[in-house]
Amino acid sequence: MSRAGKILIYGATGYTGKLTARAAKLQGLTPILAGRSVDKVKPLADELGLSWRAFYLNETDKLDAALNEVAVVLHVAGPFSATSRPMADACIRTKTHYLDITGEIAVFEALAARDAEAKKAGVMLLPGVGFDVVPSDCLAAHVARRLPDAEDLKLYIGGLANMSRGTAKTGVEGIAKGTFVRRNGEIEQLEGSNEDLIDFGQGAKPTIAMPWGDVSTAYHSTKIPNIEVHFESSPQIARMVKMPFFVKVFLGLPFMQALLKRQIDKQPEGPTDDQRRKGEAILIGVARNGKGETVRTRLRTPEGYTLTAATGLAIAKRAADGDVKVGFQTPSLAYGADFIMGFDGVRREDLNA
Repeated sequence: MSRAGKILIYGATGYTGKLTARAAKLQGLTPILAGRSVDKVKPLADELGLSWRAFYLNETDKLDAALNEVAVVLHVAGPFSATSRPMADACIRTKTHYLDITGEIAVFEALAARDAEAKKAGVMLLPGVGFDVVPSDCLAAHVARRLPDAEDLKLYIGGLANMSRGTAKTGVEGIAKGTFVRRNGEIEQLEGSNEDLIDFGQGAKPTIAMPWGDVSTAYHSTKIPNIEVHFESSPQIARMVKMPFFVKVFLGLPFMQALLKRQIDKQPEGPTDDQRRKGEAILIGVARNGKGETVRTRLRTPEGYTLTAATGLAIAKRAADGDVKVGFQTPSLAYGADFIMGFDGVRREDLNA
């Protein structure tokens, strides 16, 4: 049985997974839907007229059997700190291309370390195929293209008003880890908060450094040695980042993590359809070289979860059809800095062209 053109979506019953599965159906795609629970994945698959599989990632025989049916897995079941390794192991065993929607720095770095292993297996490992990090990675590659000798890169992200339960749980896991930046090519943890100002288009707004995936991926894409990622600040973000160290350690304890995640489970599953339709993200990329020359580019995109479904499926389809680069990749390394421009609602403006 040929695997060419076939896609498995694992984690299809989560908030982002359901958005992706329904978007796939609208596009005329026929992915296999998979998840841990028969009671959740079968009704969704029946609703969409798609095939389904149910298994845990530690059920190796079932996992390998499912992957042997397809050319690529679009892995959307976080937290990826726990789920990425077993899925990537299985992809290398079965020679299946690996995609995920992580934004976790440690996950990117762990997969990058498996580059040679993936190349030997003829497999592409491409994490971060959603809003984390397709638009920001393509933006980083674009400003690096505009200033090839850049030594410093800052990415600013605004408009992230709503998040899913899964994203919130990943954020909770990161509380005790603190904020990371890249200095002289190495990832470093900040002791305090790192704040700035940026004009997203309506005057200067405060921003604060966050441990976003581009601290890893933008370096692999551009080789710029100094990288920071800032979010538009809010009272909630500022409080989280500025917590005393001992409070962060306390909130990182297993029983506190469990308590915080139970509280998250009481929240709405994710943004409503109306919130997603009205939402927009704005990203600014600023690159500087050693002579003080600077380039700035602004990128506007649809709301993050809507974009994640679109970019994840687009990359999954290309990979399933054989359009891959084996080994560890970032979105821009695999498909170019202009890949993001192929999606509805995306606009890019060079502010000092």
